[in-house]
Amino acid sequence: MNWQQAVERTVTGLGYDLVDCERGLRGLLCVYIDRTPGVVYPTGPGEFITVEDCEQVTRQLQRVLEVEGCDYERLEVSSPGLDRPLRRLDDFVRYAGSEIDLTLKVVFQGRKKYRGALRVVGDDPAAGLELVFQEGKESHVLGFVLDEVRDARLVPVVDFKRGSRRDAAAGGATQESGGHEE
Repeated sequence: MNWQQAVERTVTGLGYDLVDCERGLRGLLCVYIDRTPGVVYPTGPGEFITVEDCEQVTRQLQRVLEVEGCDYERLEVSSPGLDRPLRRLDDFVRYAGSEIDLTLKVVFQGRKKYRGALRVVGDDPAAGLELVFQEGKESHVLGFVLDEVRDARLVPVVDFKRGSRRDAAAGGATQESGGHEE
């Protein structure tokens, strides 16, 4: 089993959503997790990743990666941040109604980058998604499918008077640890 499979199996086995995992410089292994809607977590209620969530996943990953013989120097487990990437169809469905930044793989009507409200079309999201965006005073709708997307991210919403849609814990929860050497 490779390190990516070990990470995915461990994170999803603990009930979290694996947003991304990547190797960085000098043996850094970064794992980005999110809470799954409807799951009750032992670290407490709420929809946002906490430091305790990151600690729990870090401890379990350290054990699994050692048993699997995966080589790394440091392990960092954190939330995906305020500008959470949307990669899978489930992500787009989960965040329908949210404002997103969308970058297409191919230029459409003179541009690749759009910002607008995400909508799911009909009963089958795989058949199509829409982005409702403003150009001047006019509202436009861009239909797209997942295969046409190079990058999609939530637009951070911060209200300094009332907090944000994604509270401070979501933007900054991180647990870092030393790693395992072969």
